[in-house]
Amino acid sequence: MERVRAPDGRTLAVELAGDPDGSPVLVFMGTPNSRHLYGPNLTDAARRGLRLISYDRPGYGGSTAHPGRSVADCAADVQTICAALGIDRLAVWGISGGASHVLACAALLPGLVVAAASLASLAPYGAEGLDWFAGMRRDNVADFRLLRADDKASRAKVEKDRRQFLASRAADLTDMLTSLVTPADAAVLSGGLAEYLVASARHGLAHGGQGWWDDGHAQVVPWGFELADVRVPVLLLHGRKDRLVPFGHGQWLASHVPRVEARLLDDDGHLTLLEHRVGEVHSWLLDYL
Repeated sequence: MERVRAPDGRTLAVELAGDPDGSPVLVFMGTPNSRHLYGPNLTDAARRGLRLISYDRPGYGGSTAHPGRSVADCAADVQTICAALGIDRLAVWGISGGASHVLACAALLPGLVVAAASLASLAPYGAEGLDWFAGMRRDNVADFRLLRADDKASRAKVEKDRRQFLASRAADLTDMLTSLVTPADAAVLSGGLAEYLVASARHGLAHGGQGWWDDGHAQVVPWGFELADVRVPVLLLHGRKDRLVPFGHGQWLASHVPRVEARLLDDDGHLTLLEHRVGEVHSWLLDYL
């Protein structure tokens, strides 16, 4: 682990993996998250000659909290990390709660980021022409509405969920999610993915829930940048069988992100993208590195 100091004094906990001499790709994992990456994705990166970089977003794991951060604020942190590592060009990819941060980097860091891949991203809250909650599972709808309506109550809910995560085993997560996701996603939880998700969340949430709350809050307020400002190529993947981030979000983004190559996938869900699609993401990004 590398510790990088931000200009405002915060610490950013950074992890380096894959091919140490490879082309750099920075990864944003979902919500809740940590800097730790999924083993099969690391293996794929090393095989393709990619150096993966990830970090605990502020408030998770070893990174200092940045209360009230916006999605756009990640761009300054990425610049800081790249300066510390001597990187002057890289690609980025992210999934779920991390995917909007990829779009921020694509819009705000065109001199540093050469290409971006966004997997199962939410669209901006209140996006014109999109029913933001349509197709979303009921408990996610309730959590997002609470974030908008009552800070105190939503923070209490995050802390309750955090304690549940910390007490969970992989089998518990599998049982919980199986009833909430489509069969396509439930099928990939039978292997090491569930163990990875639990271990990563435990690391990220070990010292508190501020990062988790900030991640959610950042999604339901203005992101701090305009999608129209994206100036680099973007690969967008979204599964039609996604109940965590509904397919309509992917369709909306596909028609509003400049320079996008959209792969709207009939047979994929949410978790299947992490299990089965990262190899093609790495392959696509390599063309720009």
